[in-house]
Amino acid sequence: MLSELVDILFGCPHEHYTFPRTAKAGPSRSEAASVTGTYVVCLDCGKEFAYDWREMKVVSAPQHAEEVAKSYAAQKAA
Repeated sequence: MLSELVDILFGCPHEHYTFPRTAKAGPSRSEAASVTGTYVVCLDCGKEFAYDWREMKVVSAPQHAEEVAKSYAAQKAA
């Protein structure tokens, strides 16, 4: 919530990211990493974003994140 307010006021463009990292499964996994298992961090503001290795892009829209998470879950089940 606080980070959303900062984005509205100052508008971080999220242009500089870390290399994608894959988080281990478990309860300590961040929200961004729980979508696809892989995440990147904005180097300017520190916000985490889910990362889709198949598309090789950041997943930032909540709707798209849900679709990607479902496709990854279906792949693991198969």
